[in-house]
Amino acid sequence: MSRSNAKAPTTAGRVGQRPTRVLILNQYYVPDVASTGHLLHELAVELVKLGFEVEVLTGRPSYGPPDTWQDCPLRETADGVKIRRLKVARFDKNFLPGRVINYLTFVVPMILSMLFRSRRDTVYLYTTNPPFLGAIGAFVRLFREHHYVTLLHDAHPQLGVWVGTFKRGSLIERLWTWLNRRKYNRSRETIVLCKAAKKLVHETYEVPEDHIHVIPNWADGEDLSPMDKADSSVAREHGLVDDFVLLYSGNMGLYYEFETVLAAAELLRDEPFKLVLVGGGGKKKWIEDEIARRKLTNTVTLPYQPFEKLNESLNACDASLVTIAKGIEGISFPSKLYTSLAVGKPIVGLSESWSELREIVERNDCGIWCELGDAERLASKLRELIADPARVRRLGINARSTFERGYTRQICAAKYADVLRLADPAYSPEDRDALRARLERDLAAGAAVEVQSA
Repeated sequence: MSRSNAKAPTTAGRVGQRPTRVLILNQYYVPDVASTGHLLHELAVELVKLGFEVEVLTGRPSYGPPDTWQDCPLRETADGVKIRRLKVARFDKNFLPGRVINYLTFVVPMILSMLFRSRRDTVYLYTTNPPFLGAIGAFVRLFREHHYVTLLHDAHPQLGVWVGTFKRGSLIERLWTWLNRRKYNRSRETIVLCKAAKKLVHETYEVPEDHIHVIPNWADGEDLSPMDKADSSVAREHGLVDDFVLLYSGNMGLYYEFETVLAAAELLRDEPFKLVLVGGGGKKKWIEDEIARRKLTNTVTLPYQPFEKLNESLNACDASLVTIAKGIEGISFPSKLYTSLAVGKPIVGLSESWSELREIVERNDCGIWCELGDAERLASKLRELIADPARVRRLGINARSTFERGYTRQICAAKYADVLRLADPAYSPEDRDALRARLERDLAAGAAVEVQSA
């Protein structure tokens, strides 16, 4: 990678003698069971290690079922991170009025806190949990100096249109888009999870491309690591040692497509192959009905495994399925890719042909890819893997190597640190220009590698 002569800031998170102050705003945070809360906890801890002063403003645990709600102090410092929790309502999220009340008891106190207590020397990181959270930053900027970065996990209102909650061009879609345009254009920087999301934000809200930064989610490469399938207690318990096992682990929701892999399993009915789907979600009942209808004796579903068994569960296979439904990439992106890479399993990717998921798999030679709907080709490629254990091992080694090069929490947190420094008002214009140039140069270098590998 070439380096320019521009000098970028070298002190991690510091301007002169002052550490960069960051306040992360998200409805959920550990010990809540929401995945975004755990990701942001890991990010906050890594930023502290990089020299940042980090605070989190969140709600008390309320995401999962009531038996997962742990008692937490409203104020505490843990792992060097200051945590302030709001007393949010905790009605059933499946009851729409209850969900609205939950949001209001979180958002209204947060608006008041930002209006009267936000500091000029702090960078505020707004997530999309709840979806309209970043609008608080845009509102506060009407009244006072407020430096914020927007982190886009799931894109709204696009997601609502995709699932059919409301129609494209409807009043709610137009109002939400109008609000987003102000949110993104008043934000110092924006962080997205994939290139399709960057394109969406740039084209929909007219945000300059150099103010939109692609930083993927990550996995814990210490808790998750490769192990032989035969050493997995989960594989032994469920009789998965002898056959070639393709494993899906996680939410079986609307964002993911399972028709193609179920049709491929039907084609592989009499071969040494098993499809194992671990988890739950809105499509699980449909999947179980399809298994019964197709009489797929080589396909089983399992419940979510205990967290302490996660590494053994993810290793209870020969390859890992990562799928994303048609039209969803850019609106969302499957984080299960990173856990699969972390355990060193070949990726079986199912997506549209232009997908970044395909790019990652093929560029790094860490698995196989097939287009959504092409079950015969998927079955053929799986047969090739079944017949070539040496190739499976090589693809798995490449998967872990891909993870270590780009998807550890340390690597991703360092990228977050660079973007947050860009938003820090204490950095000089010269330092910000140099840092932005470095980010653009690294992005261009990555794109060049993709072109050469195509």
